[in-house]
Amino acid sequence: MFEATYAPAPGALETEPLREPGAFGALVHEIGEDGAREVRAVFWSETSARLKLFRTLDLGLHRARIGRESHSLKSVAKTFGYLRLAALALRLERTVDALGEREFSDLVERMDAAYAAAREQDPKL
Repeated sequence: MFEATYAPAPGALETEPLREPGAFGALVHEIGEDGAREVRAVFWSETSARLKLFRTLDLGLHRARIGRESHSLKSVAKTFGYLRLAALALRLERTVDALGEREFSDLVERMDAAYAAAREQDPKL
C-alpha cells in the first residue's frame, strides 16, 4: 500500500496538509478501483468509531489502549494520505503516557476536526 514518511515538527500539526492528493490514486493503482472504494469505506467507518471510542475511554485507566488505537489510526490515515489526521494520531501515540485530561480532550477535538475536513476532501470516483 501507499506509505508516506514524515515527522511533523512540534506545533506544525494545524499547518500539516489535510491530505496527500495522490495517495488514493496510488491505492487504486495497487488494488483497483473497487478494492480502494471498499477499504476507504471501512476506513471512514472504523475511524469514526475509533474517534468515538477515544471519548469513552478513561485516560487514567486506558493509556495503553489509547496508544494502540492511535497507532492504528495513524497508520491507516497515512495509507489514505490524510496527513493532518495521521500527524495528530502520531502526537497522541507518542504523548499518551504524559497527557492530562485537558490535553487529551483537546487532541481528540483536533482529530475530530481533521477527520471532518478529510471527509469533505474525500476524492470521489
